[in-house]
Amino acid sequence: MPASSPKTSASTARVVLASFIGTTIEWYDFFLYGTASALVFGKLFFTSLDPFAATMASFGTYAVGFFARPLGGVIFGHYGDKLGRKSMLVTTLMMMGLATFAIGLLPTYEQAGILAPILLVTLRFIQGLGVGGEWGGAVLMAVEHGKAGQRGFLASWVQAGVPVGLLLATGVFRLLSSSMSPESFMSWGWRVPFLIGILLLGVGLFIRLHVMESPVFATAQKEAPKKNEMPILEVVRRYPRNVLLAMGARFAENAFFYVITIFVLTYATKQAGFAQEEVLRAVLIGSAVQFGVVPLFGLLSDKVGRRPVYLAGAVFVVLFAFPFFWLIDLKNSLALVLAVTLGLIGHSAMYGPQAAFFSELFGTRVRYSGASLGYQLASPLAGGLAPLIATALLQQSEGEPWPVALYLIGMAAITIVSVWLAEETNRKTLEQP
Repeated sequence: MPASSPKTSASTARVVLASFIGTTIEWYDFFLYGTASALVFGKLFFTSLDPFAATMASFGTYAVGFFARPLGGVIFGHYGDKLGRKSMLVTTLMMMGLATFAIGLLPTYEQAGILAPILLVTLRFIQGLGVGGEWGGAVLMAVEHGKAGQRGFLASWVQAGVPVGLLLATGVFRLLSSSMSPESFMSWGWRVPFLIGILLLGVGLFIRLHVMESPVFATAQKEAPKKNEMPILEVVRRYPRNVLLAMGARFAENAFFYVITIFVLTYATKQAGFAQEEVLRAVLIGSAVQFGVVPLFGLLSDKVGRRPVYLAGAVFVVLFAFPFFWLIDLKNSLALVLAVTLGLIGHSAMYGPQAAFFSELFGTRVRYSGASLGYQLASPLAGGLAPLIATALLQQSEGEPWPVALYLIGMAAITIVSVWLAEETNRKTLEQP
C-alpha cells in the first residue's frame, strides 16, 4: 500500500494523536508535582524547616524525578529496542498515573513525621522513571510512522503534549486555589489534582492500547530477527558523539523551561510581590500559546533544517535572559504575562524540532536507547537542578536576578556549541540498523 494512501495517513494521524494524548497525561502528572513543589509541599512536608530551607527541600524532592529519568530512559530504552515501542508506552503511563494518584493520598509531615517526605520522594522517583522511559517511545512512534519531510511536524505534536500537560496542571491548581479558602486548599484541596489523575490514566491506556507498533521497528525485526542483547552498550559504542551532542543540546531548553514555568512561581510571588493566582494565570496563557507554536517550529524544521531552528531558540535564551526578569520586576500583570509567553515561544524553537532531531541521530535497532539517553542524561543537570540553582543564586544575591540570568546564558552557550557541531538530519533516512 502506498505510503500516501488515506488508510496509511489515517493510521499515522491516529498514532500521533495517541502519542500526544499519552504525553499530555504523563506531563500533567509530572508538572503537578512541580507546581505543588513551589506552592504547597514545602509547607506540608517540611514544616520543621525555615521558609527558604523548606523551599529548597521541596525543590530537592522535585529534582529527584529528574535524576530518575536517565535510569528510566536506559531501562525502557533497552526493552523498547528489544521488544517494541508500544508495550513500553503502556507500562510508563501506568507508572506515572498510579504514582500521581498515590501522592494525593499521602499523609503530611504533621500526620506521619519523617515518613511523609520519604514516601513523597519515593513516588517522585517512580514518576521520574516513568517519564524517563515515556518520551523516547512516544516520539519514536510518531517519527517512525512518518516520512521524510514531515517527521519534524509529526513529532512536534508529541512535544506539544508538554505545554498542554502544563496547562492542565496549572489550570486545575489555579481553579482550586482561587475557589477555596487558603485553609481548605492546604488541608485537602491540593490533593484533588493528583487524585483525578487516575481518570486520565484510564483514558490514556485505552488510547495507547489501540495503536500499531512502529512499522520501522517491525521491519527491522523481520530483516534482522536476532535481538541486540544490550542496545545501550551499542549506542555508547556506535554513537558516543551523538549522545553527548544531544545531551548538550538540551541544556538551554531544559533549564530555561523550568526557570520560566517553575522557578517563576517562587520569584514572582516572593520577590516581585505578585499574587499566586496572577503567576499561575501567566503560566496558563504562556502554555496555551506554546501549544500553538510548537508544531509550527517542528514544521519549519522540516523546511529549513533542525539545526537553524534549534540554534535560533538557543540564541533567544541568551538575548532574553535579562529582559525576562526586567519584565517581571515591572510588577505589572501584563508584563508578567508577556515575560512568560515570550519565554515559552523562544523555548518552542528548540522544543519543536527536538523530538525528530534526536531520533534521527540514531539507527533503528538502538534508536529508543540512543534518543532516550541523550535526552534524559541532561534532565538532572539542566531541568532538575534549575529551580534549585536559581533559588540558591537568588538567595546569595539577596534577591537580585542577574546571577540567574547569567546561569541561563551559560546553559545556552553549551547548547549553541552542541547544535553547531551536530549533523543536519531533517532529510536523513530512518531505515538504518
